[in-house]
Amino acid sequence: MVYLTRSEHFNAAHKLYNPAWSYEKNEEVFGKCANDNWHGHNYELLVTVKGQPSPDTGFVFDVKRLSDIIKEQVIEKVDHRNLNIDVEFMKGQMCSTENLAIAIWKELIPHLPVGVQLHCIKLYETPRIYVEYFGE
Repeated sequence: MVYLTRSEHFNAAHKLYNPAWSYEKNEEVFGKCANDNWHGHNYELLVTVKGQPSPDTGFVFDVKRLSDIIKEQVIEKVDHRNLNIDVEFMKGQMCSTENLAIAIWKELIPHLPVGVQLHCIKLYETPRIYVEYFGE
């Protein structure tokens, strides 16, 4: 099995806030991330697929095609957007980096061809904070 990773970048704003909680509870749990005026991140997205290299090309998957899929299905929908308001696939859920990674997985899965498996979504919120999601 060979693993191939493509890195992409996007900027987005969000707010962590549970409407079932009081303002004080949200401040206690989420701190500055509960800011009424939102806050943003420069996200780094790493998408790893796996499979066997093609005998014709030597590729697990054409990395340009992988980049196009990521851009069309994710980046164009989240870049310079408010994740809480503007991004359809994040509606109705807490816009944590964890949930965003899961949602990105779900956006990409239907667009990968047979024989290419999605292995991991690695999403950096900051250079020191990231999540990894390997599917359910």
